[in-house]
Amino acid sequence: MFAAARSAKTSCVDAHAHRIALACKGFLDDEEGLRLHDLGRAHAHLGPVVEVGSYCGKSSVYLGAGVKAAGGLLLCVDHHRGSEEHQVGEEYHDPDLFDARTGRVDSLPELRRTLHAAGLEQTAVPIVAPSPVAARVVAGPLGMVFIDGGHSHAAAHADYEAWSGKVAPGGILAIHDLFPDPSTGGQAPIEIYRRGLGSGLFDELPGTKTLGVLRRR
Repeated sequence: MFAAARSAKTSCVDAHAHRIALACKGFLDDEEGLRLHDLGRAHAHLGPVVEVGSYCGKSSVYLGAGVKAAGGLLLCVDHHRGSEEHQVGEEYHDPDLFDARTGRVDSLPELRRTLHAAGLEQTAVPIVAPSPVAARVVAGPLGMVFIDGGHSHAAAHADYEAWSGKVAPGGILAIHDLFPDPSTGGQAPIEIYRRGLGSGLFDELPGTKTLGVLRRR
């Protein structure tokens, strides 16, 4: 089981960016977002920060504001076709993100609007591609990798395999939606979290709610 959540603290996130993040579509808790901000700011000096699963940009703003304050770069990786649960007829489908011309979900325009509103277009670089494809063209070392992409077993493990080895020594691997009790949520994210712990490459840091945090040795 991942370490107990840390106590909340006041974050130094930019107030305007914080308002944009709170208003953005997405499924990230504010306390988790503030933790991402602080981790991004603290580790951007080690290399670019990568976010796997940008969706409409909620986590992108939290991370991007921290990375911007540190003078770093955030790479926002997403194919923008939605995860399994975002498709038509599924629980988290949003009709506003459906492109009738292609017959598919397309969250890229919403991400671009979010980054513009938050003043992050010079910091956050959208990479529109499946995660394993993007990993082939992004070299390490990376200061931080945040995995919040597809939650199927195959997608989560593919993300871990594509990105975990690129984290710099002292850098961070953060994984969202960890549910130790299977009755409260899907198990693929916590599977790859435990895989990271079992690899011998990472040390466990305190988590924040469903956000797990590992530091590369």
